[in-house]
Amino acid sequence: MKTDAWGIQLEYVDAAGKRRRVSKNALAGIRAAMGDSSRPAVTWLDEKVTVLRQDEPLALPPDAVFMLEDGSTVESADQLPHPLPIGYHRLMAASNTELFVHIIVTPGRCHLPKDLRIWGWSAQLYATRSHESWGMGDLGDLARLSRWAMNLGARLLLVNPLHAVPPLVPQEASPYSPSSRRYLNPLYLRIEDLPGAQKISHDLSRLAAVGRALNEDRHLDRDRIYHLKQEALQLLWKSFDGDEDFDRFQSAGGRSLRQYALHCCLVERYGADWRRWPAAYRHPDSLDAEQIASGETDRARFHMWQQWLLNKQLAAAAQTIPLMQDLPIGFSPDGADAWAWQDLIAPDMTVGAPPDLLNTTGQDWGLPPFIPHALRAAGYQPFIETIRAIIRHAGGLRIDHVMGLFRLWWVPKGNLPKDGAFVRYPSEELLAILAVESARARAIVVGEDLGTVEAGVREVLAEQNVLSYRLLWFEDTPPSKYPEKALAAVTTHDLPTLAGVWTGADLKLQEQCGVKPDKKAQEQFRTTIMETSHVEANTRLEEVIIKTFSELAESPCAVVMADMEAACAVSERPNMPISNGNYPNWSLALPCSIEDLESAELPTQLAKILNQRVSQKSRTPSRA
Repeated sequence: MKTDAWGIQLEYVDAAGKRRRVSKNALAGIRAAMGDSSRPAVTWLDEKVTVLRQDEPLALPPDAVFMLEDGSTVESADQLPHPLPIGYHRLMAASNTELFVHIIVTPGRCHLPKDLRIWGWSAQLYATRSHESWGMGDLGDLARLSRWAMNLGARLLLVNPLHAVPPLVPQEASPYSPSSRRYLNPLYLRIEDLPGAQKISHDLSRLAAVGRALNEDRHLDRDRIYHLKQEALQLLWKSFDGDEDFDRFQSAGGRSLRQYALHCCLVERYGADWRRWPAAYRHPDSLDAEQIASGETDRARFHMWQQWLLNKQLAAAAQTIPLMQDLPIGFSPDGADAWAWQDLIAPDMTVGAPPDLLNTTGQDWGLPPFIPHALRAAGYQPFIETIRAIIRHAGGLRIDHVMGLFRLWWVPKGNLPKDGAFVRYPSEELLAILAVESARARAIVVGEDLGTVEAGVREVLAEQNVLSYRLLWFEDTPPSKYPEKALAAVTTHDLPTLAGVWTGADLKLQEQCGVKPDKKAQEQFRTTIMETSHVEANTRLEEVIIKTFSELAESPCAVVMADMEAACAVSERPNMPISNGNYPNWSLALPCSIEDLESAELPTQLAKILNQRVSQKSRTPSRA
C-alpha cells in the first residue's frame, strides 16, 4: 500500500474489503504532528539503526569503531567476534564517537521451545481474590494461584497488565491505560508479606480488617484500597532501616527509575496531568524539575521503594509457574511515560482502529503514538526499556494489538475515529528487538492479532516465532485445524464469556447498560459453541464448558488457555467497551475466591481434560 514521505498510508482496505482514501485534512494533521519527515541516508552515519542476524557479517567502514554492548571496542573487522553477540551495539565514527549508528544484532526469531504443547490459565488478577485480599487480588494471591495452577498441570499463567497508575484518587481502573508500562501498581502489594510488617502489627491488623471486609462486595473500591494500603506503606516506610538490595535496585534502575519517582512526586503536588502542571515542571530535563527532585529525596525514595517491593513480590510469584505478562498498545497521555518521552510522541494524536464490522464508526483508544522516525533516532530506547521491564519475571509476553508493530491508526484531535489514517512503523527493527529480549528472557511471545489484519502480517509473525491468538468466537474452522504456532482460547477480556453467551446473560447486560447489542453476532457465537462442542440447545452450562474445552484441547496450538471466568462459570465479562460508565469495567471480582477454586470440581475437570493434550515432547517455557 502506497505511503508518503512520513510513512502515512494514503489508502487502506477496510474490513469489508473496500479500498478507502484518507482525507486531506487527516494527512495534513498527521504530517504536522510528525514534523519533518525522515530523510534518506547519504552516508553510513545517516542510517541511525541497522539490524543484523547473528550469523551476518558486519562491514566495518575504515573510519569507524565498533562498540559492543559491554563497552569493549573493536577497530578492525578482523577483531569482530563471530558470531556477533545478540544485543544493542554501536558503530561509531573514529574521529567523533558522539556520531554513531545503533546496531541491533538479533537471533532472528523469538524464543519458542521445540514441540511446545502446553496449557495455562488466564486471570484478571485484581478480580481473583482470596480471603486474605484487601478488596482485590494481589501478588500474594498470584503466588497462591500459581501453586494451584501448577498442581493442576498448567504450565503458564497469563495475567492482565499490572502497570503503574498515578498515585492519587480516583485510581485508574483500566489496565490498558497505564501511567507507565515500565513500572508496577502498588495496589497489587500483599502488605502483610512486606519486610517490617511485624513492627506495625497493631495498625496492620486494623487496616487488614477493613481491607478484608471489602471482599464482601464484588465491586472493587480501588480508591478505598489505595488509601488503606498507602497508610500501611507510610507506616512501613517510617520504620524502614535500609537494605543493600534496595540500594542495588535503585542503582540498576538508574535515570529511568529516578524520573518515574519524580513524576510521582509531581503528581502528588500538581495533579495527574503533567500538561497542566506549572510550565517549569512540564519537561523532565528542566532545571526546575531537577530542583524539585533534590528537595523530594525522601518522597522519591518512597516511590522507588514501592517499586522494589513490587519487584520482589512479583519475582516470588513467578517462581512456581511461568507467568505471561500483557503489554498494552500504549500509555496514558498524561502519565509518566508520556512525560518522560514527550519529545518522541505525536502531539494531538491518539491511536485506535478504523471502522470494522463490529465498530462501524471506528475506535479511539485515547493513547498517544510514538513518531516512527523520532523513536528510531532514539535507538528505540523506550521500546527496549518497556519490553525488558514487562518480561523481567515472565516466561511469556502477550502483545495487545500486535499489528501496531507494523502500522497504527492515528486519529487527529477533534476528528472522529473513522477520519484517521494508518502510519507505518519499522516492523523489522521492532521485531528484532522483540527477538533479542525474548531470547534473553527465554520467554515465548504471543501477538493478539484479532480484528483487521493486513495481508502478510501473520506470516511474518509466524516466521518470527510470534504465536497467533486464535479465539473460538472468531474462527470458522474447528480447533483441530488451528495453526501450531498459536495460542487458542475461547474469549478475551473485551468479549463475552462462554457462560454469558450460552445463558444469554451477556446480551441482557449489554441492553441494561445502554449498549446496542449485535444480536446476530451473539447468535453466531452460540451456534459456534453448538457446532464445535456438539451440544444441544438445552445442555447444562457446566457440560457446555467442559465439552467446549475438550474440543479446544484437540487443537495443535502450542498453548491452549482456559480462563478464570470459565472456571467459575461467570456470565459477566471483565470489560464491556462503549458502555459509557454503565458497566463496572475492570472492577468486578470473581464470585468465587481462590479458596473456592481450590476445592471446586469444574476447574479440576477442565484441568484433567487439558492435561491430556500435553505430549511427551512438550517443554515448558523457562522463567526469566
